[in-house]
Amino acid sequence: MSTSPIAAPERPARVVKRAVSDEEKEGRRNDILAAAKEVFAGSGYQATTIADIAKAAKLSYGSIYWYFDSKEALFHALMENEEQQLRDHVTNALARASTKSRSELAPLQAAVKATLEFFESDKAVVKLLFRDSYALGDRFEKHLFYIYEGFISDIEVMVEEAQKNGKIISAPPRMVAFCVVSLVGQIAHRRLITDDGLASDVVADFVVSFVLNGLLPR
Repeated sequence: MSTSPIAAPERPARVVKRAVSDEEKEGRRNDILAAAKEVFAGSGYQATTIADIAKAAKLSYGSIYWYFDSKEALFHALMENEEQQLRDHVTNALARASTKSRSELAPLQAAVKATLEFFESDKAVVKLLFRDSYALGDRFEKHLFYIYEGFISDIEVMVEEAQKNGKIISAPPRMVAFCVVSLVGQIAHRRLITDDGLASDVVADFVVSFVLNGLLPR
């Protein structure tokens, strides 16, 4: 007499309690953003689905929509979040620099180094800002443009201060700032796809030296 094998009981789906307090909601939102960053960076925007992000965040598909209306809205929020983290990182670096040096060039040096180090420490950010955003159409390009403009404006203030004290050349400060930001962005993007064998602090020191001194020997 044959007997059918006893099927193992199905494991119930994981139930995630809905966040209620503002603190819980903020934590859940941050969890979703963290998961989205890894999925977007790994698969690219077009190939990523809300279901992929939900799986990575260990949440139900529908719960993502409690916090974000669409994949597009989630991607925009993610870029804004990364922009704020970059600004916070640079701000902290500037605060440390101000306690160590009174040089007019110290803020510019600190900002450039901090930005490069931020990108070096998180390749997913570079993929989001320099790979996906440019390929997603006009709305995303505008969003990225405003992120850049904010950073350029910050650098421009430092350039103007250094120019007032005769520490750098007399040139349109916003153009100088644009050149600095562009250089940092291109190097960060290049190092995403090409391993040149240099440590991030070595690259940062070179960029600062190059910006301030050019290629002519001193």
